[in-house]
Amino acid sequence: MFFLKSGIRKSIILFLLIIAVLIGFGFGYYFGEIEGKRMVSPSNELDFSLFWEVYHTLQEKYVHPEDFDSQKIIYGAISGMVESLEDPYTVFFDPEEAKIFEEDVKGVFEGVGMEIGLRSGQLTVIAPLEETPAQKAGLRAGDKIMKIDDTLTVDISIDEAVKLIRGPKGTEVSLTIYREDWKETKEIKIIRGVIEIPSLDWELLDDDIAYIKLYQFSEKASFDFKTASEEILNSSAEKIILDLRNNPGGYLGVAQNIAGWFLEKGQIVAIEDFGENKEQEFYKARGTEKFLSYPVVVLINQGSASGSEILAGALRDNRGVKLIGERSFGKGTVQVLEELREGSLKITIANWLTPNGEVLNNKGLEPDIEIEMTKEDYEKEKDPQLEKAIEILKEM
Repeated sequence: MFFLKSGIRKSIILFLLIIAVLIGFGFGYYFGEIEGKRMVSPSNELDFSLFWEVYHTLQEKYVHPEDFDSQKIIYGAISGMVESLEDPYTVFFDPEEAKIFEEDVKGVFEGVGMEIGLRSGQLTVIAPLEETPAQKAGLRAGDKIMKIDDTLTVDISIDEAVKLIRGPKGTEVSLTIYREDWKETKEIKIIRGVIEIPSLDWELLDDDIAYIKLYQFSEKASFDFKTASEEILNSSAEKIILDLRNNPGGYLGVAQNIAGWFLEKGQIVAIEDFGENKEQEFYKARGTEKFLSYPVVVLINQGSASGSEILAGALRDNRGVKLIGERSFGKGTVQVLEELREGSLKITIANWLTPNGEVLNNKGLEPDIEIEMTKEDYEKEKDPQLEKAIEILKEM
């Protein structure tokens, strides 16, 4: 009898211990979850309870539970947080988007071949790239994209637009375009292709003018510019036209290297301004100086952005080089790419200033000699901006 009672007592004690452990685990999990929410909060003022309330409500009550994708919701929440800054160049990339961005930087991808941006909140063509479907379809810098297929572009982000425009080669995308000298919008259909962006071309004009067309500041542009420069130095060229029209930019280091061919070592190429009460960083010329004695003029238009504005501003401020054409786009912010556990974050950390301290962002560079390309110029393939550049150089 004693052994029976003892066995029951042990069973009861064991049962109570199990219950205590389960209760302890439950409280530990509950408070651990709460503490976890506190840990992800950088400030005690932030309260993520509403986020979790919405998340769990959707999970429990949404009419199409098969569409509830937890990972997609988290990516969307992060994107929304970043977009609340209202900076079109600070962007969260999920893993798929990060891969697309890497392809862009390398200069080989499938799509239509143009750089786009936001101007006064409107999706705008910064520049159609050379020999691409976008250029061949007749798109121009400054064209406003009103619709992508059936999607209106009101309040669309740049990266959402890129995803809609890009696609496999051989497929079609329809863009509804508005141009300032048009009375109404036009639908332009473009067949996507493999985009391989060249970095530059050059040719000799009138026996003594080297005309250099820089398409972008890609990874290989420094090497290509060095090769072209050696050819120019061994030619009869004595003057240079640097054409930065429709050049959407690229790597700062490449623009800095190219500037070094035209400036004295140590001259300022650009100033990186991190905001009030923060020390500025100065980027200086460090190249060969071999074009220092060459008379130079620079061509710009509203498709000249970022790195091309930095290079044009550096030559103007340091050497008084004349800028010919139209006001540039005005993309003068600095982004860094932060690799995350999943995807990446492109974040604006500073503004670019010209050597004289001029702000580029949302302003652009004003040409010394303003010449607009007309509809007739495009139709007849005339280039009054280049003609003016040649005229100016002949007087130098």
